[in-house]
Amino acid sequence: MTVRLTDQNIRDLLEQAEQQGEHIFHTTDFGSQRKIPKGIGAGDIQYLNLRGGLTIGINNGQFWQPIIHKRQHGETFPITAKFCLSGDIRVKTDHVPGLATDYAEVAGDNYLYHLPDLTEFEEHPSDTPLQVVTIYADIDYFRAINPANDELPHPLQRLINTNKRFHQPLGKTTLAMTQVIQQILHCPYQGDTQQLYLESKALELLALQFASLEADANAPKYSPLKATDLERVQYARDILTERFDHPPSLTELSHQVGLSDRKLRQGFRHLFGKTVFGYLYEYRMEQAKSLLRESYTTIAEVATQVGYRNPEAFSTAFRRQFSVSPKTYQLQQCGQKV
Repeated sequence: MTVRLTDQNIRDLLEQAEQQGEHIFHTTDFGSQRKIPKGIGAGDIQYLNLRGGLTIGINNGQFWQPIIHKRQHGETFPITAKFCLSGDIRVKTDHVPGLATDYAEVAGDNYLYHLPDLTEFEEHPSDTPLQVVTIYADIDYFRAINPANDELPHPLQRLINTNKRFHQPLGKTTLAMTQVIQQILHCPYQGDTQQLYLESKALELLALQFASLEADANAPKYSPLKATDLERVQYARDILTERFDHPPSLTELSHQVGLSDRKLRQGFRHLFGKTVFGYLYEYRMEQAKSLLRESYTTIAEVATQVGYRNPEAFSTAFRRQFSVSPKTYQLQQCGQKV
């Protein structure tokens, strides 16, 4: 059974566990440690507070049941570097411009993001150990590095200027990054020396990520297809969206636009980052959300209009995409009690 938790639910669980005799909250020399309540899992989260608002988070734990954590981000949000060592996290957002509505943060990869003023849903599987190292820094922290110029490092400038929010996957965590992470996890020093050492390692990780961003920006962009082929892929996308309720098969679509199946699949991944029918699935779900905003439309009618013969299959697909049933979503949009 999946447990759904808001930020307030988690605060209540922590306080309740503390009152029942669990030692949840611990203060360290320059940070804090928070245990996971025994009722939902095992492990802890450590926060190491360094100079200038720089913080290292170390998450080690697992849950007894699948968890969906509804997180509300405030308008003030740090630049965040995340290194997933073990365990996968699935993240969903509700149609935020510039962000994927559904993506995964996977073990062995690292990410850089800035996500103020949004709601996201983090899905954690059960009985799977999760280990994550995270670096948090306010945007002004980077400006303070060069106060005379007062400009952000070029990689951050590009990301923030493109969109107020960004979530940038940086691929596999490199050997150099892994070595620094292990030095953080096994810091040999204490006191002020420990703080200076950890600060230097946090900055080293950020520098390695920025170097990776610069390398990606300077790398030539390669497409396996010619410009005319990509135009045909866009034409195929238009056909899918026009006929989303009764779409052609992949073979029919390929013939219709004059591409091979292989080139069509390559083109969709290159242009849209999705498979052909992965793109169609997300488009159908967005159309379903629009239809469900009308209180007089039944779930069966919506299912038919977006191409599902079986309303139950539609409900399952909608819940998988948005973590809520179609009926509950409709009631929420129409201002009715669920």
